[in-house]
Amino acid sequence: MTQEELDKLMDGDMDLGDDALSMDDGDAIESDADSVQHDSDNYKVSADNSWPPPPPSTENKVVHQLDDVTKESEEKASQIFDMLEAISNEAMAIEEKIDSVSSALNSNIELFEKLLTKFPNIPHFEEQIQKSKVAIENIAVISDNVSTIGMNCMSAMDVMQYQDIHRQKIERVINIMRALSNYMNKLFEGKIDDENRVSSAKHIHGDDTSNKDIADEDDIEALIAAFGKK
Repeated sequence: MTQEELDKLMDGDMDLGDDALSMDDGDAIESDADSVQHDSDNYKVSADNSWPPPPPSTENKVVHQLDDVTKESEEKASQIFDMLEAISNEAMAIEEKIDSVSSALNSNIELFEKLLTKFPNIPHFEEQIQKSKVAIENIAVISDNVSTIGMNCMSAMDVMQYQDIHRQKIERVINIMRALSNYMNKLFEGKIDDENRVSSAKHIHGDDTSNKDIADEDDIEALIAAFGKK
């Protein structure tokens, strides 16, 4: 800002337009974003936030979450296998029933053909023969569809085998993370137990003296005088 603009601003002649307001609003938004980013009480995991680190709650424990993923995925995979097996068994049962129906229709066709030979003037026999042949054709289509369902179930079971491979990969990651965790614990392990270790000093020479919890010289003299009166 130039001196001329500053003089106009002091005299009230300068127009603060949308640019100034938008700049202030932008600063306020940026300030709010910083406050949210550093608000540990309302922390939410985000790739954009580098501080503070996520609290060690259940939903933020990495190994805990991976264990849940492997357990739940294995349970769901087992349920899917059971359902696919049930569908495959039902398809096989349908194929067996289709064979019996086809056999019965073929027997009916043979019977009506014999009757038609003996009684050619009765058109009902010819109609039943044609209907039985159409039914056999439809049953053949149904049989093919059922066979396709059974094959698809078997293919789905083969594909589901990869779920076990994925579980093994996740378990490998878990084991690596656990090994790193144990290594870090060993690396920072001390000779003194935590319960036997002295507490840290609240104030060390050279610290920021603006902290209200730090006693100044007057407080120390008053404390000594109070002890002297006792």
